[in-house]
Amino acid sequence: MAKKTKFYVVWKGRETGIFSSWDDCKTQTNGFDGAVFKSFESKVLAEEAFHNSSSQYVGKNKKVISTLSKEELALIGEPIDDAIAVDGAWDNTTGLVEYQGVNLKTYEVLFHIGPLEDGTINIVEFLAIVHALALSKQWHWEIPIYSDSKIALCWINDKKARTNHPPSEKNKKLFEMLSRAEKWLENNTFENELLKWETKAWGENPADFGRK
Repeated sequence: MAKKTKFYVVWKGRETGIFSSWDDCKTQTNGFDGAVFKSFESKVLAEEAFHNSSSQYVGKNKKVISTLSKEELALIGEPIDDAIAVDGAWDNTTGLVEYQGVNLKTYEVLFHIGPLEDGTINIVEFLAIVHALALSKQWHWEIPIYSDSKIALCWINDKKARTNHPPSEKNKKLFEMLSRAEKWLENNTFENELLKWETKAWGENPADFGRK
């Protein structure tokens, strides 16, 4: 079965418009300060979105058909707006990985790193949290950081990326980043609360790459 084409709207980037591939979208947004973009399932939806404000679409989670009870939803509550959400992506055909962080108040991309070769989703989820912590310390932000990865959150608590993925020449840069992240955790303290993004209650993580 052929892979369904997605369309990517870039409201803020090197060039704005509608792009028919992730690579083209990434060219306009990767490393661009405050990039704003989102994927859509059809060109018609993308065109409609591009001619409207990004605030109507970016950060708007997919409708959740939740199996949680009203009591469980009430206990979870709503996500905090003044926070950072981080997420990673892994391409199982190429092994390429990347991660990004999004400001939940503005839905602007605060950072986007990758793609990097020969990694795992857990590694980039871990790096995304450390990146958000380091950035928050630099900017004197003591706001919460959301991740949907229980494993990465545990690694942060241990101050160690407990991956079984083997180092190689391909992922040398990635493992150098891991080493720096672990050293940062050893040498720094932080006030940011690390929170689990509750996908079943709130929909997709706003930092999700939208490739599902």
